[in-house]
Amino acid sequence: MFNNKTVLITGASRGIGKAIGLKLAAEGANIVIASKSVEENPKLGGTIFSAAAEMEAAGGKALAVQCDIRFEDQIQNVVEQAAEKFGGIDILINNASAINLTPTEQTEPKRFDLMYDINVRGTFMMSRACIPYLKKGTNAHILNLSPPINMDLKWFAHHLAYTISKYDMSMIALGLSAELKKYNIAANALWPRTTIATAAVQNLLGGDTLMNMSRTVDIIADAAYIILSKSSAACTGNTFIDEDVLASEGITDLSKYSVVPGANLYNDLFV
Repeated sequence: MFNNKTVLITGASRGIGKAIGLKLAAEGANIVIASKSVEENPKLGGTIFSAAAEMEAAGGKALAVQCDIRFEDQIQNVVEQAAEKFGGIDILINNASAINLTPTEQTEPKRFDLMYDINVRGTFMMSRACIPYLKKGTNAHILNLSPPINMDLKWFAHHLAYTISKYDMSMIALGLSAELKKYNIAANALWPRTTIATAAVQNLLGGDTLMNMSRTVDIIADAAYIILSKSSAACTGNTFIDEDVLASEGITDLSKYSVVPGANLYNDLFV
């Protein structure tokens, strides 16, 4: 299914992006790691090079390119390098995101700009740069790691800037699904039902307590695998929740994904 398919993943040096890459690399995919980390941050772990080595050990081929998606020249560079090395791009996963859960008065312009530059503009411009290659790809998919657009005001009340930036990522997926349907390029969004054990949860949200109430990154990787396996002509324009994707394949026992077996799980934002 994914043998020799080329998958470009933003923010793939760790966490969810890396987990999706490893899952697809194990099927023989070519993984393009478009991330900023070339030196390890002890708090976060992982670089584009360590991730690339893991992708190759898993059975795929890998290309590590330092890329800050706030800058068009870096986006263009990674896309061109991917096409040159692997002959094209079949799948784009917009995973890179900035998070800052502050109320409006505490959201400084630089924090707002960072979330908009990465989550919204970066996702849009990376999608734009990949479209010419996706048009020639096989069963081409765009997958944004962003939530269903839930207009319950509680999601706006405490962290307005972050919420609207993530909803914009989902609107980009929905908009592209309509715009690119005639080319059989799918565009969908995927979001977890529960918090996922990543560096962001550990460092920014809730430390060890929240990590122990979370699921592993594997649930997102498995859900992404199912979505990306589907026909791009038919499976497009959805904002998926990981549990629902697995349930659609008859997978309802999700206990293996819990960081702590049997723990009470903590619902993620927006669900």
